[in-house]
Amino acid sequence: MEVKKTLLRRHLETLYRTFDRAFLSSDPVEYVHRFSDPRDIEVSGLICASLAYGRVESIKRAIEKVMEVMDWKPYGFVMRFLPQRDRRLFSGFVYRFNRGEDISCLIYYMKQMIEDAGSIGRFFMKGFSHKDRNIKNALSIFSRNALGLDSSPLYGSERLPEDAGVRFFFPSPEDGSPCKRLNLFLRWMVRRGDELDFGIWDYIPPSMLVIPLDTHVARISRYIGLTRRSTSDWKMAEEITESLRELDPSDPVKYDFSISRLGILERCPRKKDGIKCNNCTLKAICI
Repeated sequence: MEVKKTLLRRHLETLYRTFDRAFLSSDPVEYVHRFSDPRDIEVSGLICASLAYGRVESIKRAIEKVMEVMDWKPYGFVMRFLPQRDRRLFSGFVYRFNRGEDISCLIYYMKQMIEDAGSIGRFFMKGFSHKDRNIKNALSIFSRNALGLDSSPLYGSERLPEDAGVRFFFPSPEDGSPCKRLNLFLRWMVRRGDELDFGIWDYIPPSMLVIPLDTHVARISRYIGLTRRSTSDWKMAEEITESLRELDPSDPVKYDFSISRLGILERCPRKKDGIKCNNCTLKAICI
């Protein structure tokens, strides 16, 4: 078992060093890296992570549409945002499951979070405890608290409608969701020590993060024995994270960016490919 762990760590470390900052253009975090003010990083990070579903190029176009409306000044725009006046600015926005009113509500939620706690990070900390094994409980409370904020100017009712698109941005582990996009946002805000993530939420230890489970990470994690589960849910995300914690207890999700690049950049095919498989860094540990 120890030999297998050593082999796994060695190959994943090679992969981690392969996909560095030079590959940021293949990820929505590229847009967050345009900002240096932590307030802009938080706000743009939550927007970019919330829209991080679908193909990369489509995600990037959706993010650009939102950022252009905000004049690439996300924090200032959020704090000046008045839903009754400004919701029209996103009236033409459509991206898969979401419409302009969902973006407006997300922005209004962020404004309320900041007004209530001083920052999105401090709003998140309302549910955080260092006694927890991982971020699950804090994430559940964060989503619950977010969806409990005022949304009446956007959806026309005091109670948030069950079919409101903004709910898609705030899933919960309690419902079994892997919460890929929120875990991605947390990775960006919490992880530190390289040039991929920002580490501005230094009050949360990276050891408590859970891997952002997308289709690529789920598939490749099965290939290299990080999970035996077949359903991409919260339990799978936890199982993969626990496997990675054995390799790096202080920073288990450090390999997320590099593993997902294999899928996003189509270097790891769904069906065996002689050329791609032979050239893969993980060939020796792929089952």
